[in-house]
Amino acid sequence: MSTLTDQIFSQISGAAMQQIGQQLGTGQAQTSGAVAAALPMILGAMGRNTAQPQGAEALLGALGRDHSGAGGIGDILGAVLGGQSSRQADGLGQLGHIFGGQLPRAEAGLGQATGLGGDKAQMLLKILAPIVMAYLAKQMFGGAPSQGAGNAQALGDILGQERAIQQQQGGLGGGLLGAVLDQDGDGEVGLDDLLKMGGSFLGGGR
Repeated sequence: MSTLTDQIFSQISGAAMQQIGQQLGTGQAQTSGAVAAALPMILGAMGRNTAQPQGAEALLGALGRDHSGAGGIGDILGAVLGGQSSRQADGLGQLGHIFGGQLPRAEAGLGQATGLGGDKAQMLLKILAPIVMAYLAKQMFGGAPSQGAGNAQALGDILGQERAIQQQQGGLGGGLLGAVLDQDGDGEVGLDDLLKMGGSFLGGGR
């Protein structure tokens, strides 16, 4: 079964992956491995946000407001790598919403697992966040401005299915997301862990 991670990864393959590698200063194999680890982390964290009350509605609103008319992945990547300040700010702000107060741990975990280090891991997440958001927007709205074309339940279902597939395959983000979200260190991500997370698309960053 083709997952969202697979679909987005396939869109980034080729020239886009080379551009990301040039930005990070990494070779093709390391770049591909890092992207493959980062995408399910981002999507998995989004899935956890949408599982919370009103989380799906908030994410759907963000998709319709900021990304429904976005260009293709190549356009977005070009804007981010080209230094377009609005896109770079988008990436950083989106990461704050997606991971909340656990963003530093997400960056550190990704950096350690992939050999990128924290700074380059943050850079990669900032590059990928607008791409993931734009891809989801096209799935929900077909690239047209939001006119009620998508619905929160459908979005929650899409991301929930992605989470389920990732869990079956051995853990979200190769276990990285689970490690980030396991706040009490018991090896499981439970309600207590979610309550300890700071921030979400609900605007609850702490």
